[in-house]
Amino acid sequence: MSQQLLANCNGLCLAAIILLVGGIALASNQIDIDEDLRHLIGRCHRDQASDGDYNDCMKQVFNDLRAYFPTGVPAYNIKPFDPHHASFVELRRGDPHGPGSFKLILRNVSEYGWTRSEVTKFHSDVEDQRIVYAQYFPQKSLEGEYEFAAKMLGTQMKRQGHWNLTLYDYSQTTSVRRVGAPGSLLKVHVEVDRIGGMELHIGNLLQGQPLNQLADGVINSMWQVGLPFVRPMINELVSTAFTDIFNESFRHFPLEKFVNQS
Repeated sequence: MSQQLLANCNGLCLAAIILLVGGIALASNQIDIDEDLRHLIGRCHRDQASDGDYNDCMKQVFNDLRAYFPTGVPAYNIKPFDPHHASFVELRRGDPHGPGSFKLILRNVSEYGWTRSEVTKFHSDVEDQRIVYAQYFPQKSLEGEYEFAAKMLGTQMKRQGHWNLTLYDYSQTTSVRRVGAPGSLLKVHVEVDRIGGMELHIGNLLQGQPLNQLADGVINSMWQVGLPFVRPMINELVSTAFTDIFNESFRHFPLEKFVNQS
């Protein structure tokens, strides 16, 4: 059963491993990439008594290899993941020709904190070609550039500038599913589970430095009140970015080289 589970995982389990370890083979020039991957997979299908044992093993693999997040695996075109980068993410709401709408574009986003993260749960769904894992971050930080345009009752607003965000005591759940045969697209959905603390700065949000400082103060003191309303938009932004990252690195990963080998 465990070997069948691994074979049917269809690349997602391996992709998640590599995403989380961020580069298995570059810690030493003597390490062989393929041998490491075979060994890594073998840990989680050899002599496993149940699906639960397999899931626990996968969770432990993720956490054993956190030190390699910053390196990436250039041999398989897998980029570093601490920090990881998203060049463009867009969110739109409303009809631009109607009474109200807005568009938010984030560019050159860098995200830090993955090396200190911990996977707390892992689950694989063979029939749906899906893996789901929960992850905890004591601290995660992001920064980049933004462009914001809004229209409300005929009034136009446009802003752009630098932004940075730090999250404390933060957890999220990530679901990764392949939508077809091997080589087809991967779909990623991220849900924010908990934010214990937050610090956000948005440059040029209001005109003038004193007003910007005031806006930062209001946002950072009132974010818990607004979180239920903005959480769906955060989930959408992060899911869009991670779908691009997964497909760029893992869509064509040569899984056949590593499955069903002991």
